[in-house]
Amino acid sequence: MKVYTYSEARQRLANILNIARTEEVVIKRRGGETFSIIFRKSSKSPFDVTGIKTKATTNDILDAVKKSRERFPEPDVQD
Repeated sequence: MKVYTYSEARQRLANILNIARTEEVVIKRRGGETFSIIFRKSSKSPFDVTGIKTKATTNDILDAVKKSRERFPEPDVQD
């Protein structure tokens, strides 16, 4: 367990968060309060979303994308 003062933690936060991946980190404030930083791995990806049932086919989706691109064409990029 690593212990840091509030000032140290503020200055080295990114490093302290990396340390917290492998061990508990404690931050002590001047008044005696202590706080623990503990790494918690997310149980699933934020991109793991449930699907929806639809009668749209792949061609329907591709046509919709094509039409939306025709309405808002990308600007020409010149070098």
